[in-house]
Amino acid sequence: MPHFENEAEPVPSAQQILARRLNLLLDVAAEERGRPLTFLELKKELADRGVGLSRARWSYMKDATGRLVSDRKLLTAISEVFGVDPDYLLGNQGPELPELIDSKLEFLKALRAAKVKSFAARALGEVSPETLRAITQYLNRDIAGHSSGRPLAATNQEDSDDVPPSAP
Repeated sequence: MPHFENEAEPVPSAQQILARRLNLLLDVAAEERGRPLTFLELKKELADRGVGLSRARWSYMKDATGRLVSDRKLLTAISEVFGVDPDYLLGNQGPELPELIDSKLEFLKALRAAKVKSFAARALGEVSPETLRAITQYLNRDIAGHSSGRPLAATNQEDSDDVPPSAP
């Protein structure tokens, strides 16, 4: 179905907004650390702050599949783990704070995407223009999907309860 400019974009729910923000934080953490933050690592960080989090609750928070989590203590602790203002997850701010943080996080994601594209171009060497276009389109679709708030598969890496978290 074609998209017309006068059609209103669907307004994201509060759960979707929270999930998008959490996934942006996970993306940036993965970029800064060189690997994803696992659930077990997050759980330990939260426990050190006196806050518990179940795998199921974390899953529906970052996937926007359950009810809105508004637990102030939990959201504040998660904000501390990621080093952002708690109001970013609590929603107690004016429109400028989420926009400022979102824009910084999106910028970091764009830098990462550019690094991936540059690396891929160097690694592929002499390939046909059609192949490079196909790879670029795939990467751009993948990047667009992540910025739309879709869950990121990489965040579940090393997420088994019987696997100890890796050292940072």
